Amino acid sequence: MKPTASIPIGAVATEQREVTREMTVAHFHEHMPEVYGTPIMIYHLENTAAAAIQKFLPDGWITVGVIVNAKHLAATPVGATVTTRAEVLEVGDTTIKFAVEAHDGFEKIGEGTHVRAAVEMGRFMKRVNAKVVSSQ
Repeated sequence: MKPTASIPIGAVATEQREVTREMTVAHFHEHMPEVYGTPIMIYHLENTAAAAIQKFLPDGWITVGVIVNAKHLAATPVGATVTTRAEVLEVGDTTIKFAVEAHDGFEKIGEGTHVRAAVEMGRFMKRVNAKVVSSQ
């Protein structure tokens, strides 16, 4: 059976988090404003997508991000609550496509699509560890 066979179209997850200074552009670049950073938003969108489908995967399987197409639409200050949402649009043999978005309680701050690939953790780590050994 394909690892994605049990994932339903329309599976959805939402997550909320309060923006901290560590999530801002200023945390990484002092001369920049203290607003929620695009790379952090993308990371949170990816995590929400993974959460939407993890329970449908076989034991020992996870998903990894392979494509991100996201727009960061508006700035969000420290202290605001960001809600991320991911919904399954398409399920292939080994990949899953999501619609993703983020809101800060005032407006939509991010939107796009994201694709994750299902991988068997043991096999995946074996390939990663082979790179570590060969680079030493």
